[in-house]
Amino acid sequence: MTTYALTGATGRFGQTAAQTLVHLVGADHVVALARNVERATSLLPAGVTVRPGDYTDRAQLTASLQGVDRLLFISSQPGAAVPRLTQHENLVAAAKAAGVGFIAYTSFPHADTATTPLAADHAGTEQAIVEAGLAHAFLRNNWYLENESHQLQAAAAGKPFVYAGGDGLVGWALESDYAEAAARVLVDPAPRAIYEFAGAPHTYAELAAAVPGDFQVSSLTADEYAAGLRQAGMSDANVAVMGMLQALIRDNQLAETTTDLPTVLGRSLAPLAAAVQTVLGK
Repeated sequence: MTTYALTGATGRFGQTAAQTLVHLVGADHVVALARNVERATSLLPAGVTVRPGDYTDRAQLTASLQGVDRLLFISSQPGAAVPRLTQHENLVAAAKAAGVGFIAYTSFPHADTATTPLAADHAGTEQAIVEAGLAHAFLRNNWYLENESHQLQAAAAGKPFVYAGGDGLVGWALESDYAEAAARVLVDPAPRAIYEFAGAPHTYAELAAAVPGDFQVSSLTADEYAAGLRQAGMSDANVAVMGMLQALIRDNQLAETTTDLPTVLGRSLAPLAAAVQTVLGK
């Protein structure tokens, strides 16, 4: 029988993916890798095998991936002491050494052609997987609606909805939808090499209109947006990151029209207003 594994199992994405895998193939065929084995054991469904999975420890990863046939490789977060690409290269090398037959990797929209620096680690990881000769599916996830949760919560509380993304389009969808789709690709016996996962394209103005309540909506220039963040006490480094994200949207680098996500899920995605209500917890 096939053994399925996933990394980053304690995150929201990992937990949803693990639950989906258990539903699809049964807990006795699922292996979860996590830095904190005890925490993962408490969070994941009973019967899932939990093994240590620190992206900075190649030897540990190689040992934990023994006997794994198909791996869902959930990308790590940037900004750690060990560069994210180095972490990812460790996992790719470990998967090859352990004899993993297939990797589904959570990547960035159009990672091979995207010009934003945010795509660089993902493009490098895709290249490492290809060069390792591993069968793969690149799951190029668009934006999680939860990325906007602070903005949505603030607007629902009557505070201004402020953005600098202009009329740029974004394929927002719930993180749980992306995670479920990732698990479904992992168990697919004949997956495609690339999926551009996204929700229906919407602008920030449309996102604001989907939030219940009475609040001001302001479309700002990049300079106005940065000035407001600094005035609110945000560090220059974080202002730069936020500005980069808004520029990404303003330049339509997240505009997407594929139906890959609902097709893999086998169902329609929730309308934007309903998805917003989910994020708001209503």
